[in-house]
Amino acid sequence: MKNNTEIRVYIASPYTHGWIATMVKLQMSTADKLMDLGYLPYTPLLTHFQEIFSHRTENDWLKIDFGFLKVCDAILRLKPIDEKGNEIPSFGADSEVKLAKENGIPVFYSIGDLNVHFKSDPKYYGKQLKAL
Repeated sequence: MKNNTEIRVYIASPYTHGWIATMVKLQMSTADKLMDLGYLPYTPLLTHFQEIFSHRTENDWLKIDFGFLKVCDAILRLKPIDEKGNEIPSFGADSEVKLAKENGIPVFYSIGDLNVHFKSDPKYYGKQLKAL
């Protein structure tokens, strides 16, 4: 953990596959849940709103995202499904997971698993996290 009072969680999920507004809303609602539990979420899809006013390349956005990911304590990988029950793919989120693993950052696929990890890890006993 980078700071004894904060647990930073990077949210990784699809963006360009599926309906973009739905993907942004998914990250924002996940960030709200994490905040309610006492975490500091990083919501990379909020850059969607900057993109509306100032177009950048995908590499520009990934550079920013990868920079923030490296200072997070965990990554939460969301895998939404479409109306047919298929997982919505995400090259970007998969790249973020790969980078996290290369940097020793734990990867979680549910808020529940993430919360159990941080509530049960002795390094984080001093941090008051709320139960689900």
